[in-house]
Amino acid sequence: MSGYAPVADTPVAPPPTLTEEPASDAYVSRETSSREQDDPPLAMEAMRAVHILNPSGEVTMPRPDRPRIMCVANQKGGVGKTTTTVNLAVALALHGNRVLVVDLDPQGNASTGLNVPHHAGVPDVYDCLIDNVPLAEVAQGVEGIPDLWCVPATIDLAGAEIELVSVVARESRLARAIAAHPETFDYVFIDCPPSLGLLTVNALVAAQEVLIPIQCEYYALEGLNQLINNINLVRQHLNPTLEVSTILLTMYDRRTRLADAVEQDVRNHFGDKVLQSVIPRNVRVSEAPSYGQSVMTYDPGSRGATSYFEAAQEIAMRGVKQAVGRNV
Repeated sequence: MSGYAPVADTPVAPPPTLTEEPASDAYVSRETSSREQDDPPLAMEAMRAVHILNPSGEVTMPRPDRPRIMCVANQKGGVGKTTTTVNLAVALALHGNRVLVVDLDPQGNASTGLNVPHHAGVPDVYDCLIDNVPLAEVAQGVEGIPDLWCVPATIDLAGAEIELVSVVARESRLARAIAAHPETFDYVFIDCPPSLGLLTVNALVAAQEVLIPIQCEYYALEGLNQLINNINLVRQHLNPTLEVSTILLTMYDRRTRLADAVEQDVRNHFGDKVLQSVIPRNVRVSEAPSYGQSVMTYDPGSRGATSYFEAAQEIAMRGVKQAVGRNV
């Protein structure tokens, strides 16, 4: 990945104080603190909801000229990998793209968020990795979203790390399964576990792009160097086309100076790989999985849904620019 400066070498300024004090009037974050943005008028919220749910199908996001396989990875837990995977996938599928989500985390949270059955005995991604079951026999359609499919994960996947050690071509099992799928998708999102084991390596080998969600706290920056090193190793030895294409800032708390400081550090590190869209802390985003939904369908007028919609738009537009660059 050209132009990348190692994370360990980046100076990280300490927060102004040991406590996350609310920003004063003289210190305005990138998100306005206006009352209108927190509590928009009902009419404005309804308009946003209709735009995001897109019941007429009139609003579309550009489709890539070839399938984009994106691995959502970060070995740190709790940074929003699954939430990002689910909501980006739903946003793109609601706006004219065919999307497949591969749940590669034994916890099965992506399957839960899409309301896809993943109890013991359900055919899942484990069967594809270990027993060569075709992906098409395992993928399930997501209820209410015609262009979205999910390959679920059950608790069986917890043993796959050990079982894959003795399997031939263990690093490329997922890549082969995706390549053999008879249908073509515009996007394939692979939700990785919070580790750098064989499951994550399978995702990195299968993908063309890596999307890294980063929580807007200083602890979230720790370990990024190791993740980047692993990505570089996979690129050198197993998947030369792999690149970190997208960084998404999550859990942004506009009330603190700390969030702004971390945002600036990340943007200085990764430059234009960082999406302009930032995902705020929003209770609707946290509530949605308990109802088996994404925030896009649970509360489409909320700030969380709007932010993920804008992030999906930005990813789609970047795909179009990349296609233009390849054709020039």
